[in-house]
This record gives sequence, structure tokens and C-alpha cells, in this order.
Amino acid sequence: MCEEEGLSFSVREYSFAGELEREEQKAELVVLIPEVLDCQYGMYVWPCAVVLAQYLWFHRRALPGKRILEIGAGVSLPGVVAAKCGAEVILSDSAELPQCLENCRRSCRMNSLPGVQVTGLTWGQVSPALLALPPVDVILASDVFFEPQDFEDVLSTVYYLMEKSPHTEFWTTYQVRSADWSIEALLYKWELKCLQVPLESFGANKEQLAGSSLPGRHTVEMMILMLARGKHCASPNIGKELIYK
Repeated sequence: MCEEEGLSFSVREYSFAGELEREEQKAELVVLIPEVLDCQYGMYVWPCAVVLAQYLWFHRRALPGKRILEIGAGVSLPGVVAAKCGAEVILSDSAELPQCLENCRRSCRMNSLPGVQVTGLTWGQVSPALLALPPVDVILASDVFFEPQDFEDVLSTVYYLMEKSPHTEFWTTYQVRSADWSIEALLYKWELKCLQVPLESFGANKEQLAGSSLPGRHTVEMMILMLARGKHCASPNIGKELIYK
């Protein structure tokens, strides 16, 4: 256990390794994530975050020069991986959860990322912080489709950012918790299209990733959302595209 300003937390290590075509040696990345056993959901790593981080690691060559925003970042594993792979990253969580924002900063400090911006963004609110954001290439989110009452707030925030920059893509992983939960009607309402990304296409169809016990036996899926009227998905994927318009 570690302690900082009276707060006790544990540090978990995530190790990403793997060869890419034409790489002379095996690449490796070790990320340290501080976790607080707290009632706030965002204070420790959830299974979806490891899967999304694996996607970023698998496609690390596409990240340098990209501006990436993580929403609902919590402990920020995906955002930290993106930053360590050369992306310009902004981390965000609810402006109403200062503990989560501080944990984002703590994750940056532990991984020597002093240049990563942390900002408070509350889904569904057009706040000064949201208005001040620069255009981004990618929005990241892991397990933000957790409570059905939040689904539209998440998508309205994503849509606002896509309207500002129509090439923006939303890369998100989610855990299947109920067959009755769906965002199909909301995708139609907000004129978004969805690309399902098979986990096996980026080496994430395993019970253990990055040297951890996650995602375990949880059913995790990944999708990429884009404006339905925008260009075809530019991400390095093969998947099934579902268009609602």
C-alpha cells in the first residue's frame, strides 16, 4: 500500500508486450495504476479498461500525433497507454467527482506524464470546460454504458465533440450486463454509425491481458462510433458496420 496526502492506495502494474511486423525486437510497455478501494466506480481498473488499453497498444503505431480525449477516465489506464505510445492525451472525468480527477493526475505522475491535461467534464452538460476543448481525433471510453440513465448523456457529449470535428471517432469498450440494454435508438436519434470490433482482431479474446487477471470471464465488447454522415471509419480495423440514419 502507498499513501499520499493521507489517502491510502495500492499500485497495480500492467505489462503490454508484443511484436509488430517489421519490428526488430519485442516492444514492451509497463504502466503503473494507483487504485483506491472507494465507493466511487472510477477509483480502480475495470475489465473494459484493460481491453481498450490492449486495443491502443496493438495499434500503437497509429497513435503518435493523434489528439485523444478519454472521458470517464477514472484511473486512466487507456489514456495513459495512449500517452506513453506518443498521443497527445487529455484525461477527463466528472467535474462532480474531484477524487477521480485527482486519481487521473496521480496516474500521470506515476507514469512520468507531466504534460497530460486533466479536466472535469460531466456528461450531458455543455460546460466551459467542454467548450474550451480543442478538436480531437479520438474519444476513448471504457464501460461508460454502465447505467442506462447515462447512455444519452454520454452520446450527447460525444456528438457535440464530433460536430466540432467531424472526423472524430469514439473508441469504446463495454461489458454486456443485460440483453435488454441497447443504444440502437439513441444512435438513430444522434445520427451515429457503429462499427463492431472483434476482440480477436487485436489479441483481446483472452481471460488475462497485460499481465493481469482481467478481463476474466466477463463478456466485454468493443465498438467505434462515428457521425453517420461522415467519412468511412479510418481506424485500423476489420469489423461489421451498423448504420442508423
